[in-house]
Amino acid sequence: MATARELLTARIFLRAVLPVIKVLVEDDPKRRKQFAGFTATIQFVAKDDAGPVGAYIRFDDGQFSTGCEIADNPDITFRFSSVAKMNALFAGKPVIPSIKGLTKVGTLIKAFSLLLGLKILMPNAKPKTPALAALKVKMTLYMVSTALSQLNKSGDPDMMKWTSRQPERIYQWSCEPEGIACYLRVKAGKTQAGRGYYTRRKPFVHMRFNGVDGALPVLSNSVDTVQAMSKGYVVSDGSPEYAGQLGDFMLKIANLVT
Repeated sequence: MATARELLTARIFLRAVLPVIKVLVEDDPKRRKQFAGFTATIQFVAKDDAGPVGAYIRFDDGQFSTGCEIADNPDITFRFSSVAKMNALFAGKPVIPSIKGLTKVGTLIKAFSLLLGLKILMPNAKPKTPALAALKVKMTLYMVSTALSQLNKSGDPDMMKWTSRQPERIYQWSCEPEGIACYLRVKAGKTQAGRGYYTRRKPFVHMRFNGVDGALPVLSNSVDTVQAMSKGYVVSDGSPEYAGQLGDFMLKIANLVT
C-alpha cells in the first residue's frame, strides 16, 4: 500500500503537474501545430491496495482538459504496479510502465512527446532558448501555485494550520517584463490557485521576479531566498514573516516532486 507521502506526491503530480501540459502545448508553436485538431484520452493509473490512483489528460479537437479519475475507454493507458513507480516516472526517472493502446502509434508518440516535454520542470533542466526559459518559468509558477492549494486540500497538517488562521489573503507571484503571473487565494482554511494577476484585492505577499533570468535560479532552487534578494533576482512585497513561511511550503513541494 502506498505511503501517505507517496499519495501526496501523486496528488501533486496528477492535479498540479498534468494541468500545465496545456501551457506546454499552447505556448510552443511546434506543439500547438502538432496537437491542432487532435482528439484522444490518455490515462495514467497506478495500482494500490486502497484502490487505483490515477488521472487522465484529454484532447478534444485540440482543446485540452484533465480529470482526476479513471476515464471510460481511454485511447492510451499507462499502468504502474505502484504509486511510487508512477511518481518516479513523473519525476523524470527511468520507469517502464505497461501500456494499453500500443497499436495507436500516432497517439502514443504524442503522449511520449508530452512526457518528455514535462522534463522542462526538472530543476536541472537548462532551457536553450529565451522562449523555452520563459516556458519553464510559466509552467513552474503555475504548477507551484496549484500544488500549494493541493497541499492544503490534501489535509497536510502544517499547511492546514497555516491557512486556517488567515482571513482572505492573496499571495501573488509575477515575472516582469514577461507578464507571467499567478496567485494563491487563502481564506479561513480554504485555498484557490489562479493564473494571472488577482485584481480584486491587494496582495498580502507579492513575490516579484526580475524577469525570466531572475526567476530561473530561484525556481530551480540553485539560490536561497536571501541570496536571491541580495542579487536582485526577486523582491518580496508585504509580510516578510508570511513570505518566509510561503517559501518553506514551496520548498516542501519541490522536495516532494524531485
